Amino acid sequence: MNEPIAEKIKKELISNDDTRTDNYYWLNERENPKVIDYLNAENAYTTAVMCDTAELQTKLFTEIVDRIKQTDESVPYITRGYYYYYRFEQGKEYPIHCRKKDIAEAIEEILIDGNEMAKGHKYCNISGLQVSPDNKLLAYGIDTVSRRLYMVHIIDIASGRVFDDALPNTAASVAWANDGCTIFYTTKNIETLREDRIMKHVLGTPVSDDVEVFFESDESFTTHVYKSKSRKYIIIASSSTVSNEYRFVDADFPNEPFAVIQPREHNLEYSVDHFNDNFYVRTNLDAQNFRLMKTSVNKTTKDNWQEVIAHRTDVMIDGFEIFRDYLVVAERQNATNMLRVIKWSDKTEHYISFDEEVYEAGINNNPEFDSEQLRFNYSSLTTPNSVYDYHLISKHKQLLKQQEVVGDFDSLNYQSKRLFATAPDGTKVPISIVLKKGIQLNGNNPLLLYGYGSYGISIDPYFSSVRLSLLDRGFVYAIAHIRGGQELGRQWYENGKLLNKMNTFTDFIACGEHLINEKYTSSAKLFAMGGSAGGLLMGVVINLRPELFKGIVAAVPFVDVVTTMLDDTIPLTTGEYDEWGNPNTKQFYDYMKSYSPYDNVTAKDYTNMLVITGLHDSQVQYWEPAKWVAKLREFKTDQNLLLLHTNMEVGHGGASGRFERYKETALEYAFLFKLLSINS
Repeated sequence: MNEPIAEKIKKELISNDDTRTDNYYWLNERENPKVIDYLNAENAYTTAVMCDTAELQTKLFTEIVDRIKQTDESVPYITRGYYYYYRFEQGKEYPIHCRKKDIAEAIEEILIDGNEMAKGHKYCNISGLQVSPDNKLLAYGIDTVSRRLYMVHIIDIASGRVFDDALPNTAASVAWANDGCTIFYTTKNIETLREDRIMKHVLGTPVSDDVEVFFESDESFTTHVYKSKSRKYIIIASSSTVSNEYRFVDADFPNEPFAVIQPREHNLEYSVDHFNDNFYVRTNLDAQNFRLMKTSVNKTTKDNWQEVIAHRTDVMIDGFEIFRDYLVVAERQNATNMLRVIKWSDKTEHYISFDEEVYEAGINNNPEFDSEQLRFNYSSLTTPNSVYDYHLISKHKQLLKQQEVVGDFDSLNYQSKRLFATAPDGTKVPISIVLKKGIQLNGNNPLLLYGYGSYGISIDPYFSSVRLSLLDRGFVYAIAHIRGGQELGRQWYENGKLLNKMNTFTDFIACGEHLINEKYTSSAKLFAMGGSAGGLLMGVVINLRPELFKGIVAAVPFVDVVTTMLDDTIPLTTGEYDEWGNPNTKQFYDYMKSYSPYDNVTAKDYTNMLVITGLHDSQVQYWEPAKWVAKLREFKTDQNLLLLHTNMEVGHGGASGRFERYKETALEYAFLFKLLSINS
């Protein structure tokens, strides 16, 4: 089967006295039958090229699913007299959300059965479950299109009756006022999908009568609403990449006006929660790596903030959890998570100890102040996901549940470690790796290098049972903790964004080179993978160094940077000027254009590529990867594989089911194995 060749329709794009020609701009017409025909043709081509791996894909999918415990349930958490949890039943795709009153042995109440909700839908995501203060009603959001536009429904838990109060175009989650009938919720702009309004609904009244309590007029901000852990306040958050603003109202008086805690200022970030008579504020005020402050609920502006935990140049404060007698702080140092416990009464403190060098640990769900136990998560590249209760007084860790990997998995068969590559400017870049014990470092091992490197999102070394399908076939798996993330503190992020963005890409290349130099792999067996902004990473590195990699997988890749960032009608654009820059300014336009993958496709040899997208993607529109592949087909001078797979039923996050998503994983792994002639 011949590869599809997209029609070329010339379109000139003019900005900053510069003209770009985009011959595939027409592919952004989602309703155009020609576009759908082209995407279907690409899918048919991918299927044809990969047909010799069909049996292998089925085997991979089966072995991935077979490692998952089918009948399973989460560790319950307790709040307001109920144990809440979700469970899975054999062979079913979606969780069943449940609760029990007072004791774990009580009769189960089913809140939401996702399998029933999903019937008749090709995609179904249920999110934002919130129980009313009297424990009688449940609000939840459902999205059956995969555009992250949720319809919120309210049900009576005891009877199952669904109220007529359906709240459209929301961000799923709501905040209940203490009267049990007033609901605050966030709506999205239908075109840009920006979360821009906070609405107030009274149960039993027409949705058309709902009152707008806040409108976020700044298009670089989004907004959302939540209830404080104390249940005392309804809090509205407005957030941009580099600034925040919070406002609050007493949850007992939902009709009162909201008061601003601290007015927004450019480059002033803060987040808040409430305890006793104070708001506790995590902020970067005079603190690049953040510090913790507190302020009276009666005097909330920054001139009243009092320091609780000081700023440190080598430690990042990621978050905090307040208990009646203790404060727990999530910190990050040298790309490692730490949990710090501080006793309120005497300020004595300690860190929770962990045995492994490379791991991730984070605060779990802790809804009650009056607890002497911290619920936290732990995993590593070799240790399955684990849920612990940490007894704050005795300092004892109690393992409540560890993910069961069905089959003959033994964590002792694998090893992980931390390496450091040297970037072109001399910066040491951490790499976390995992491999099966006994593998010889002779340069002959296949290796998959994963990267992201944007938005200050840290990619911690987590466990994946799916990844075993690589490790057990001799692969080494590595995570490049490149700049643009926040693994080494806020400066690590600052040095990988805006006009420093190129560091993200050269860091990743340096990691690949280091792994080759250290004999973990070779260019003939080095693969790379990234999704979304990590797909941008893939696009740039293959423009810069295509010969370094045997193949790449780019999932939902953000590759048409300049055109997207010039279009403020596209979801996310205006809110990301502080991440990428505003290309309406020539300095940022020129810099973006210098690395934008789509704009830098040239006539040369590229590596083997599998590109994956979703037709309904709300974060990175499907046409970016579609255009990119079309242009690569036009220009590339090699005979290497170039495949585009568009899931015509989903969006940015892929399939919604528990197992269905792994069909794409099987395709990705089969692509890698095909290039290595691995047939089983």
